[in-house]
Amino acid sequence: MLAIVNSCSLLGLKGFNVKVEVDVSGGLPGFHMVGLPDTSVRESRERVKAAIKNSGFKFPPKQITVNLAPADIRKEGSAFDLPIALGILAATEQIPLSALEGKIVVGELSLNGDVRPLNGVLAMVSATENETMEFLVPQQNSYEAALSGSNTVYGVSSLNEAAHFLTGKTEIPQTHVDISEIFSDQEARYEVDMEQIKGQESAKRALEIAAAGNHNVLMVGPPGTGKTLLAKALPSILPGLTLEETLQITKIYSISGLLPEGIPLVKKRPFRAPHHNASTASLIGGGTIPKPGEVTLATHGVLFLDELTEFDRKVLDALRQPLEDGSVTISRVNAAVTYPTNFILITAMNPCNCGFLSDPERECTCTPYAISRYLTKISGPLLDRIDLQVEVPRLKYEELHDYKKGETSAEIKKRVEAARKIQRERFKDYPGVECNSQMDGELINKFCALDKNTEEFYKQVFDSLKLSIRMHNRILKIARTIADLEGNDKISEHNLAEAVQYRDYDRLLADSQVFS
Repeated sequence: MLAIVNSCSLLGLKGFNVKVEVDVSGGLPGFHMVGLPDTSVRESRERVKAAIKNSGFKFPPKQITVNLAPADIRKEGSAFDLPIALGILAATEQIPLSALEGKIVVGELSLNGDVRPLNGVLAMVSATENETMEFLVPQQNSYEAALSGSNTVYGVSSLNEAAHFLTGKTEIPQTHVDISEIFSDQEARYEVDMEQIKGQESAKRALEIAAAGNHNVLMVGPPGTGKTLLAKALPSILPGLTLEETLQITKIYSISGLLPEGIPLVKKRPFRAPHHNASTASLIGGGTIPKPGEVTLATHGVLFLDELTEFDRKVLDALRQPLEDGSVTISRVNAAVTYPTNFILITAMNPCNCGFLSDPERECTCTPYAISRYLTKISGPLLDRIDLQVEVPRLKYEELHDYKKGETSAEIKKRVEAARKIQRERFKDYPGVECNSQMDGELINKFCALDKNTEEFYKQVFDSLKLSIRMHNRILKIARTIADLEGNDKISEHNLAEAVQYRDYDRLLADSQVFS
């Protein structure tokens, strides 16, 4: 007898429907699975068999064939355990076939028949266009699944409970979630507030500009000057997450198995800080069926690369395309998936090997050649994608013990949100462009026009610094953001002059090459 159970699987951030076709027929006992199952799916045979027996049902000593359609897409994970088990029960008439109509079932089974939670349930549920379908999901995922808002969701804790619910012997309450109430419940709190950081006004200003225009930043300074603390404070001045951004982050973290226990909705902007020995696959994403990497986990938040020169150069160069496009496509034999990579890149490094170049308190022990070689570890194309370069010097004793309170993150955030509002209005007729960092050449020409005096000043800067075309455009974007923070329609000469100042690494590199 044939039974068909609707289920789901994932390909990247997108879910797709899978029909679990179970045929039980006469012949020698056997359990065969087709439809491009991976190892974890094939292993479900033993889990399903034990779960059916230990739940008080009969496992048929017959020929069982399970097909996962469509058969041309590889399936992975343990989400098919519950639909396969229910398909066997329906094919052997232990539950009626009609009970499975209009249902989509996902869930992993333990050997005693309990239903275990899964990763990526929100993405699975959100992919279903037919709102009349009802979802049976693990009890621990029901709250997350209900965040989709458009589907009926029931949480089940065991195979027994699922079978009894389908036959009408047990009632399970539908899981309801008021996502608007959860989203607006309380404002996100971050680990570090700008108020806690002493001194470093230039670096704070650079981070404010970065937050306002979604620009990337390189901080250069001796060890222990607060570069990591500054990076951790950046999420606290970024605009609040929209509901759409929150759901996208939640999907990414659900698929990666990183959702905090008992918290189905991520309401804070991510802050990711991979170690400098990270591989390309861990940073960009990878696997047989590619999983999200750090660049995707940092979406709508901050990716912080400390000790930048210690990263493998090939790993850093792999960042170039995600930074430029705002997405990354990972191709494998079995699948090609695209993940979002819309993040702010914050990097930090020492000015030389010993870390004390230009430090007034400690003498640098590096030779000019060693300094030049150290600084050129970062490729030019990657540097071109980093908009702001700022020095983070050692603090003086008086600055460290200055008890005057600085600006709070909330105060800076108000200016950032005002600047972002100007940008949203400016780009409302340009789909896919929300902030200044996303402007292309055409938009730069339209919105970053300079008056005659400012144009002449910029020509001198361009010739003296030998700017690339990409860097020329990035400085204009930064100047546009500075003008937005001031509420100005036009870019003034002092806006442009401030934007040009944030090239500390370029000046450091030029000096090292002169003396090497």
